[in-house]
Formats: sequence, C-alpha cells, structure tokens
Amino acid sequence: MRKTIFVVDDNDTNLAAANDALKDEYRVITLPSAARMFEMMEKLMPDLILLDIEMPEMDGFEALHRLKESRKDIPVIFLTSVIDAEVEAMGFQLGVIDFITKPFSEPVLLNRVNNHIKIDDIIRERTEQLLRLKNGIVFTMADLVESRESCAKGHIERTTSYLQVIIEAMGSFGVYAQEMKEWDKETFVFSARLHDVGKICVPSSILNKKGSLTESEFEDIKEHTSEGERIIDRIIIQAGDEAFLHSAKLVAGFHHERWDGKGYPYGLREAAIPLEGRIFAIVDVYDALVSDRPYRKAIAHDRAAEIIKSEAGKHFDPLIAGVFCEVCNQL
Repeated sequence: MRKTIFVVDDNDTNLAAANDALKDEYRVITLPSAARMFEMMEKLMPDLILLDIEMPEMDGFEALHRLKESRKDIPVIFLTSVIDAEVEAMGFQLGVIDFITKPFSEPVLLNRVNNHIKIDDIIRERTEQLLRLKNGIVFTMADLVESRESCAKGHIERTTSYLQVIIEAMGSFGVYAQEMKEWDKETFVFSARLHDVGKICVPSSILNKKGSLTESEFEDIKEHTSEGERIIDRIIIQAGDEAFLHSAKLVAGFHHERWDGKGYPYGLREAAIPLEGRIFAIVDVYDALVSDRPYRKAIAHDRAAEIIKSEAGKHFDPLIAGVFCEVCNQL
C-alpha cells in the first residue's frame, strides 16, 4: 500500500509542484491551510506531512504545536522560503525532521521524502522487533514463574483479563481519573504479567504445599513481593527505566498491601499504597478465590464477589472495590 503524504501550503503553485513530484510513488493529499489539514486528519492519517511555515491564520509552528499536543507522532518536514538559525533551531526543538527550501526542484523533493520515508520504515521495523523481543521475554518469564506453581495455571491470563475490565470501568465511572490521566493503560496491564516474578525465589515445595503453611513458610511466601521488586530493579539497571518496568515493579511490590495497613511487605495504609498495587490486589484475590488451591477448592463467583464487597475499606480500596462490584459479572 502506498504511503500517504499531506502537502500543506497556501500557494497553489507549490501544491501542484509537490503533487507532480510525489504522485507516482505516494498518495498525495494537497491542502491549502493547516485548518484543512486537521479536518482531513479526522478521516485520514498521513505517514508524512510537508508543512509550509508562513501561512495565514495558522502558521507552521502553531500547527506543529497542535500536532504535538494531540500526541500524533507523524513526521513533519517544514517547507520554507527563508531559513535562518533561529527558525531552524525552533523547528528542530519542536520535532521537525527536516527543512526544504522553496522554490524546490521536483527531483530534490522526491529524494528527500524518499530518504525520510525509508528511515522511518527502518526505525519502525526496528522498534517492532524490539517490542516483540520485550514481549517474548516478559511472557517467557511469567510462564516460567507460573509453571512452578501447580495451582497457578492460567492465573496470569485471567488476572490481566480482569484487570482490563476494571481499569476500563474505572475510566467510565471517573474513579481516580486524575491519577490515571497520564497512564498508558495497555502498558499497565502488560506489566502486571510480572506481578509474581519474585516467586522464582520461593521453593516449589512451599508454593505447592497441600496443607497449611507454617509461620516460617508464610514468611518465605511473603518475600516474593520484595524479591519481585529486586528482580525488576536489576532489569531496570540493565535495560533502562521503561514505563512498563516501573509499573511492573509497583504491581509486584505492592499487590499484597491492604487498605487497613495489615498487608505486606511494608504495611502501608490507604492512599500510601501505589494505585497500581491497590487495583491489582482485587483481581489477584478474586482469581485466588475462584480457583482451586492445594489447600482448598474454588468457590463460586457470587460468593467471591460478596467477599470482595465485604472487604471494601479493610483489605481493598473502597472506591475500586465499588467499581469491581459494578462490573464483576463481566469477569
């Protein structure tokens, strides 16, 4: 499929020249103003924008500001008849990828566009490769941990599915909307796959014990939260503080804290517990209740939902527990 290029210029001659230069290799949309560009973007997203700087009503710099504010990550090349150091510095600071001076020759325009499209394709392909690698590592780590616990089969898939329902419902009900305003919710759900990564350090004999745990064994189990934080910290040191690793650390370290301060490992209370941990605590407990464990059989969904409701304000954040009760039949 041919790439789409927007050419935005208030000069018809420039629009025609750009169209003639690019039309054989690209889908070219010529637009006489930045306002028309934003209208068109409601229907069609371009792969590259050629944007004139000097236009009436909304110039190129204002249009670029609006693009960045809307978080539309589209490469932009400025078209300009005059370029000086100040204009160039301001453009690159705003994220423009190149400048092309007017009047331009058609071969030069085509070659410059080709080069940037190729570079963008290479970067996108490399980014996708790295994303697949990251996903593969996370899935493998999570599966390795889950495989050590006989009762945990499917736990990760179920809890991440429940988590998706809960955070979407929190958005719908406006619960903690301000706190979650800047969240990448997809990243949060993905990061939660590592919530029990610290169990890799817990002996399988304890994880799979059929009877009640001794006090010492329970202390070993509790260590998986702190171990999870330490493991993810080591990954952060090696790989960098990516958003999903920071989120994973919060879920791993705090999903066993309790609203009333009686949880572990830190005994935090109420809003002192990171929101990521407070949300995941509910889906983790719910899945534990409706799943078989070595020491007991699963209980019915309705009974599990009643327990969650009864623990609002004690084990669980009451606002999040309220959301859970509203949507629990979707789980």
